[in-house]
Amino acid sequence: MNSFETDMIRALKSRGFLLGLGSMILVLCTAGYDSDAFRMCVPVVCTFPYTTAWLKESQNGFLKACLPRTTITAYILGKYVSCGIAGGLAEAGALFLVSLFQKNLKFMDCNPDLLFLSGCLWAMIAAVLAAWSNNRYLAYGGSFVLYYILIILHERYFPGLYCLYPYEWFHPTHEWVFQEQGIRLLLGMLILIFGFLYYGILRRCMKRG
Repeated sequence: MNSFETDMIRALKSRGFLLGLGSMILVLCTAGYDSDAFRMCVPVVCTFPYTTAWLKESQNGFLKACLPRTTITAYILGKYVSCGIAGGLAEAGALFLVSLFQKNLKFMDCNPDLLFLSGCLWAMIAAVLAAWSNNRYLAYGGSFVLYYILIILHERYFPGLYCLYPYEWFHPTHEWVFQEQGIRLLLGMLILIFGFLYYGILRRCMKRG
């Protein structure tokens, strides 16, 4: 079993993933998809499963035991990709389960893959913040702060700049270039950018320590 497979299994079996999935199901059942509560949960719930995995291994001294069995690049990519997939699945999986059992027509306008990509991105941003700050609490709160800053910038100062409005990334109301494919391209590009940041931060930390 390679590094990525190990990380993926750990992420999906973690209490954080179950907590994230359960929290999002609860919000969807009580408040609904169109609620502010749901929108504000998007950058938070995705951070529960695996965003601080590297930080925990580094602080607990497990890093030296892991590295002899894999390469630095494979180790870092395993952590980053697993973090994103688990974060995205916690949200998109909750949406799928609730829409499946409730058969609520309001959910028919949703696109689970956009919610999945949004969850991936915010989970990965949280992982970058955790690695950069060496603080797990910044991981859980930092992505929410950035998310809220983007909302304020759009609503108060740049109402026409909808491409940077995080609600648009999973529930588009404007006409995007290339339609929803344009949103996927934007999110994919941001995921790659933060991936390079994550790789650079972890590689430097691992070589230094």
